Amino acid sequence: MEDLVAGCVDAGVTQVGLWREETQAYGVAKTSALVRGAGLAVTSLCRGGFFNTPDWYDENRRAIDEAAALGAPVLVLVSGGLPEGSRDLDGARAHVSDSIGELVPYALDAGVRLAIEPLHPMFCSDRCVVASLGQALDLAAPHPAEAVGVVVDTYHLWWDDQVWTQIDRAGREGRIACFQLADWITPLPEGVLLGRGLPGEGCVDLRRFREAVDATGFTGPIEVEVFHAGVWARPGREVLDATLSGYLTAVG
Repeated sequence: MEDLVAGCVDAGVTQVGLWREETQAYGVAKTSALVRGAGLAVTSLCRGGFFNTPDWYDENRRAIDEAAALGAPVLVLVSGGLPEGSRDLDGARAHVSDSIGELVPYALDAGVRLAIEPLHPMFCSDRCVVASLGQALDLAAPHPAEAVGVVVDTYHLWWDDQVWTQIDRAGREGRIACFQLADWITPLPEGVLLGRGLPGEGCVDLRRFREAVDATGFTGPIEVEVFHAGVWARPGREVLDATLSGYLTAVG
């Protein structure tokens, strides 16, 4: 955490997205003091959700509390996959809808916006039954836009020919809470979760996504979120420099 903050300050990056595991390991209060002391703003906290687990309600309330303590305006929600042994996809999505509804009052009181993230369909069974931006928007629709938004993540949405229409819809409805970039590289590794690339390393038209999101009037931060063992093995500052360079070349 200290290396992350120091690297961002040195590179002129003024905002940072955080993950709960690393934040908890360092300490939520300690992370908050470190980030604020360096003059950085927290863009989002990832993640809540996983509504298929028995303790989802209490765990998500804790996640909302942590986001509020960090000054993160957004808590990213990854819905979770099918319950063990279940094939009822419609039922799982209905449960996600009900669960979000239960959390909305608590999130509003805490000043934290819930952001529903759709994941690529290959994660539907085990990580996220919300597989398209349209599905995420439908889940958000019953709630005020300031309470529930959506995440536009290029890695998960690049394949969908309806995504441009849905990004426009998200903008009209004021639902874009978080915009994340990662490239798609093949072949995917075993387990597929760690198959993301830094901007410009894969086949996603990242600039088109940025232009589509810009066209909605969105002026929030853009996060780069990459899971890849090879990236994690490199020195942090080297990764940060490559991220900034790739963004300017492929996105900006």
